Amino acid sequence: MPVGDLPGWRQVFAEDFSEGNVGIGEFPGPVYGTRWSENYVDGTPDTAAQQQKKGERTSGYYPSKVLSVHDGVLDMFLHSEEGVARGAAPSPKFSGASQRPYNSQVYGRYSVRFKADVLPGFKLAWLLWPDSKQWPQDGEIDFPEGDLSKVIYAAVHGVEGGIHKDEVLRPNEPFGSWHIATTEWSPGQIEFFLDGQSIGVSRRFTPDKPMHYIMQTESCSPMCPLPETSGHVLVDWVAIWAKS
Repeated sequence: MPVGDLPGWRQVFAEDFSEGNVGIGEFPGPVYGTRWSENYVDGTPDTAAQQQKKGERTSGYYPSKVLSVHDGVLDMFLHSEEGVARGAAPSPKFSGASQRPYNSQVYGRYSVRFKADVLPGFKLAWLLWPDSKQWPQDGEIDFPEGDLSKVIYAAVHGVEGGIHKDEVLRPNEPFGSWHIATTEWSPGQIEFFLDGQSIGVSRRFTPDKPMHYIMQTESCSPMCPLPETSGHVLVDWVAIWAKS
């Protein structure tokens, strides 16, 4: 895990999950509770489920069924129960943060080492979301994003001519092995790095208002996983910097 300031960046968060194990249903618990939030209660609809009627939802956030820590990693156990695909969307907490948004800032550098099993129908959209909740006007930054059976990509959302638009950068690298995904959000531009190599710079919709980081892990967008599909997303470390 990278520890310390970098040129132009001041480190504000670092986590390598080395302080002890936490079982499923217990995260974040006393060990990680000052630095992490599970963010949503069980049954909170994810992106796809928000478009479905209550009682008919096929996916959602269920942190008590998904999140644990063991062997120095955060483990997201993605699976289905009772016809509902289960994900989670934890967030780091900056020092002293006691309520949402737990890690708000304008501009920042976000880096995570992760490994996702190849799981058709489950997806990552680890993102920066506007504190204002004004979407897409105040933007959205996603990386890594993608169905876990396909390739990793980055996406930036905004508005052009009064219409929601997005810009997508695709390094053509599949999920399934260990990767380091880094987002550098700076004034006027966002640069994305995968395994230390730049995959491109976006200047089209660069947000300039406070945003917060959510490790949104969900499903059914657009295809739901088969009932028997299950596996893991492992997070080795997460590091965040503020613009200095």
